[in-house]
Amino acid sequence: MSPRKGYRKPATSCDGCLAWGNFSGSLCPACYMFGRSHDTAACAGCRRIQPVKWGYCRLCWCQARHGAKTVVGHLSDEADVRVRLGAVRHHQLFFMGMHHRNGSAPIRRRGGRRGAPRKPPPALAWRPDPGWRQLPLFEQIPRDYGRLALADADLASPWLTWAKYLAHQLAEARGWGRNIRFAVNRGLALVLTGYVEGDVVRHSEIFAPLRALDLPVVHTVTVLEEMGIFQDDSEPSFERWLAGRLEGLAPGIRSEAELWTRILRDGGPRSLPRQPGTVWLYLNRVRPALLEWSHRYDHLREVTREDVLAHLKTLHGHQRHDQLVALRSLFAWAKRSGLIFRNPTSRIKVGQYEYAVLQPLAPDQVDRSVAAATTPATRLILALAAVHAARVAQIGTLKLDDVDIGNRRLTIAGRVRRLDDLTLKLLLDWLEHRRSRWPNTANLHLLINNQTATKTSRASNHWISAAMRGQTATLERLRVDRQLEEAMVRGPDPLHLAEVFGLDEKTAMRYADSARRLLERPVERL
Repeated sequence: MSPRKGYRKPATSCDGCLAWGNFSGSLCPACYMFGRSHDTAACAGCRRIQPVKWGYCRLCWCQARHGAKTVVGHLSDEADVRVRLGAVRHHQLFFMGMHHRNGSAPIRRRGGRRGAPRKPPPALAWRPDPGWRQLPLFEQIPRDYGRLALADADLASPWLTWAKYLAHQLAEARGWGRNIRFAVNRGLALVLTGYVEGDVVRHSEIFAPLRALDLPVVHTVTVLEEMGIFQDDSEPSFERWLAGRLEGLAPGIRSEAELWTRILRDGGPRSLPRQPGTVWLYLNRVRPALLEWSHRYDHLREVTREDVLAHLKTLHGHQRHDQLVALRSLFAWAKRSGLIFRNPTSRIKVGQYEYAVLQPLAPDQVDRSVAAATTPATRLILALAAVHAARVAQIGTLKLDDVDIGNRRLTIAGRVRRLDDLTLKLLLDWLEHRRSRWPNTANLHLLINNQTATKTSRASNHWISAAMRGQTATLERLRVDRQLEEAMVRGPDPLHLAEVFGLDEKTAMRYADSARRLLERPVERL
């Protein structure tokens, strides 16, 4: 059961250092960060199973630091504290944050003091004037940012001053929280230490060091791109996927299949680029045949019509249909490009694909999916799929401008739909939750989460469909069921379905045919 609105966790003790204070979770912030940096084992002092540093938990470290301060009169360095760890025989309980505060410093309450002035924003800054400089004699040598420490950062660098000003502007525009702003400034201080005019910050050089310090790479890169000094040299995921799919093919067939795949993705003089999903499906479908032929041939020009027919004889149903369509695309492109003399797939009929009759969902299947939607976001997603027949990608691309609450209209994929009472209520609940959860976000997409609230990109399809994953009534099945219900209630009219849902003629005819067969089915008698 979620806590009521306005609920605040009472003060409690930390499970790690036993300190008393106000914090969320079971650990105080210091113990939480201590546990992320050290392995768990039995403490040599108190014998508890805790994250340990040099064999001792944080509670023993705090006691040793307290003992060193009592003797010396001020906070000692780590070497002096480490010497006193073995002498710890008891533990003095304390309040959270006492070991890192001077006695004269005022206590800072959670959330800051009321009426206290906020930290002023960075002063206006511009790109530093490089002035006269010596041109580099050699190409820039890759820098090892992992050897730098935040304690050695050059905080007086004019490049860092300019970067902090740009980071503040981006934070205000995109709604970055206090923690993100602080972490971005730390990452910029690390990256821009020793930077001079003309240097290029590469993704491969800063990714691992920033991740090791748990600093946000994406937000830091956003500021560096705004400065114009960043170069993205990371390997695209498409290249890794393509290399894996072409593994095991003969060299000649591999090069030809790679060219065909890139033409599908990027387009050519007489072909438009395909969707990434289509490229993925086509190469996966032709791969079994190419692997078989790679044991006998070196190039596609050696593949004959008999080879294609022999491979198709081992396939049935939709597998034969899908692989033949992909093979026809491959060999047709090779013939146009002059890589083969004859197209071995010509005059091999694909055949008409026989679609099964679409079946409606059972009420209990829909009820289980409704019960699985427990958050305002998942309830709205469920309504958009089950009531308005919206696809997952269409739900993710919805913008705030697509919602017209005053006129009760919703625009999905360019088509205006009327907002029913249920969808309107769920939409208002989500907008209220969104406003209270991310009040400063600049993301214009209707559905956002913790990852996209500080960006401008849309939520992923994986996140949108996560709540219904594992259910019989998935978002796709709910969308199909809604369109089938419309065809059965209003009559199997393809023109009506195409007008209401924006379907193409073949899809609308398929829904109408399925609805006609279901309506003509004789009623079962008890």
